[in-house]
Amino acid sequence: MKHLPNTMKRAALGFTLIELMITISILVILLTVAVPSFREFVQSQRVKTTAFDLFAAITYARSEALKRNGDVTLSAATGGWANGWSISAGSSTLRTQSAIDSSVAITASATSLTYGRDGRTGGGAATTLQLAPNPSVSWISPRCIKIDLSGRPNSKLGSCS
Repeated sequence: MKHLPNTMKRAALGFTLIELMITISILVILLTVAVPSFREFVQSQRVKTTAFDLFAAITYARSEALKRNGDVTLSAATGGWANGWSISAGSSTLRTQSAIDSSVAITASATSLTYGRDGRTGGGAATTLQLAPNPSVSWISPRCIKIDLSGRPNSKLGSCS
């Protein structure tokens, strides 16, 4: 069997220190660019998820009022919507939601919403709930849930102005 020269043996052993340092440097640069974008993406998804959960709770409360042919109330937990909410029909609690992630702020025009047997809300004005990242991030748009007088919720991207 032939023996390889020393230079051939050394080349087959692995990476040099310079090659390893260049690879690590490129990896650090890529991570420096990617991590802040990923954080903002996650924050945007939290706002969307919370808006969906609240929209689903509103829709459930309305359908239960129609099904039960009686009043059903969706109300914020003590301290506001960010601390959770509950859906009740009379004295029985149908569903509860625990506190949401603190990275989502909810601004609402009411602390409760009552659906009558006809699926309509009481009161003379539409109810709005605006969800935004906390703390505010300029490029992440808030989400607005508006419940009109007929009781139907509508969700849109943007502020509730």
